[in-house]
Amino acid sequence: MTRCPACGTTYATEAKFCPKDGSKLLIQGSVSLTPRNTEQRAAGAEPQVKSATVSHANMVGQVLDRRYQIEKKVGEGGMSFVYLAHDVATRERYAIKILSPSLSKDTNAMARLRREAGLGIRLEHPNICHIMRLGETEDGFVYIVMPFVEGELLVDRTNRMGHIPLEETVRYVSDMSAGLNVAHDLKIIHRDLKPENIMLCKKPDGTDRAVVMDFGLAKERKVGGELEKLTATGIILGTPEFMSPEQLRGKPLDARTDVYSLALMTYEMLTGKLPFQGRTQQELMIARLRSDPTPIRKMRPELNFSTGVERVLMKGMQRNVEDRYQSAPEFGSALLAATQEGGESTSFLGKVFGR
Repeated sequence: MTRCPACGTTYATEAKFCPKDGSKLLIQGSVSLTPRNTEQRAAGAEPQVKSATVSHANMVGQVLDRRYQIEKKVGEGGMSFVYLAHDVATRERYAIKILSPSLSKDTNAMARLRREAGLGIRLEHPNICHIMRLGETEDGFVYIVMPFVEGELLVDRTNRMGHIPLEETVRYVSDMSAGLNVAHDLKIIHRDLKPENIMLCKKPDGTDRAVVMDFGLAKERKVGGELEKLTATGIILGTPEFMSPEQLRGKPLDARTDVYSLALMTYEMLTGKLPFQGRTQQELMIARLRSDPTPIRKMRPELNFSTGVERVLMKGMQRNVEDRYQSAPEFGSALLAATQEGGESTSFLGKVFGR
């Protein structure tokens, strides 16, 4: 069976594209939650299919859809559990996100997820962890397959180090800008950029690359009235600390919303602190709507940032979208130029951006 991620129609044919809207069809999973059988696998035999009553919170040892061997749980949230799995044929590793029963039974949420899965498949890029497949078993398990990305979360790196050196920060901003630019070119915005959604992974040369994770709130800029109904007026999607002013106000969003969040994350990487103060989430939100961010040289004067770096960050966090950088690469390039202007490790930073 295949399913259209846009309209949700299922097909029993081997067609690859939906005849209604042209979207690429996703393979719909069949019931096959089977226990691990090492002897059969070693002998080259196909695992026998035995239905098992399992919980989405305890999938270790199961074979999902005769293909994905669940190895261990690597994360969890209110609406899903994330597992490390491998393909029983190729041994390639994947991250499998199993959705909670309450979410998988939510008609609106699933309509939105199917649409986003169709978008996510188009986001293949070294600096993006994209959705590879949306599956659903006959016994009600809805799952998302993504590349398994191993490393350290940016939030953990920042907390561990206190703040991240300028050279590393510029490199990570370059990576994130490249990934976001691919999404923005496809008319997709992330809407929930935050340090918890950035993974720092080791490259063969020993340096790190930043990977943007969890496009689960991704949204096309151009949507019809039917899709708009899926995000009801007054419901804010995102993480309050890193949301743009227009997002807090419930205004229309575009790529510049991600630019704001990227600039705010850059500020936190460099200082270990947020540029707005407040005792509660509500106070922090109001501060972003009414106040200017604390200049970085005032926040951490001992780190000796240049006026150029401060100027770039302040422009990236402007309340008015027209006053910000208009794209992620524009922000990244401006940060590099300001760093070179300040004479800070110019030869190294030039290599980061290929200059």
